[in-house]
Amino acid sequence: MVGKAKAASRAEGEAIIIKKYANRRLYNTASSSYITLEDLARMVRENVEFQVLDAKSGDDITHSILTQIIMEEEANGGQMLPVSFLRQLIGMYGNSMQALMPSYLEASMNNFRENQAKIREAFEKGMSAGPLAALHETNMAMMRAAADVFLPAMSKPKDKPAPPPPADELAELRAQMAAMQKRLDELGK
Repeated sequence: MVGKAKAASRAEGEAIIIKKYANRRLYNTASSSYITLEDLARMVRENVEFQVLDAKSGDDITHSILTQIIMEEEANGGQMLPVSFLRQLIGMYGNSMQALMPSYLEASMNNFRENQAKIREAFEKGMSAGPLAALHETNMAMMRAAADVFLPAMSKPKDKPAPPPPADELAELRAQMAAMQKRLDELGK
């Protein structure tokens, strides 16, 4: 297992080599110890760069190990991926858009992480709803554009009257959060 202190002592950009043996054991060459998939998941959360190599062939198997970590997280009750998303993702394999999906998903996740930090900062600083509302509109515009391109059936407008604007900022924030939750719930079905 690699701690933050050890990660800080590594050269910048240098990935730790993890070897996977035929008996399915993972060996961390930096700490000279056997580790588990949980240890690798912790390393990902701590932004520790690593590469997993098959000990016998030397092939890079990082992708399959990261996929295995996701499968274990999903199986252990940490379900984050809705069934509808998984179905759509599987449907993209063999599709003419398959080659575009990795870069699109990576850009979407980066955008989400950047905006997540901005939203957290806004709540911590107690900012007014103005910047938060603008950020929300930017996110929604991006999601609508992506839906038009990748999921044309989901981008059909719904005929719903717009709710009256809330009286104070807190009520407005709550309304925005409820709308986002409702949209997420609809996408998850």
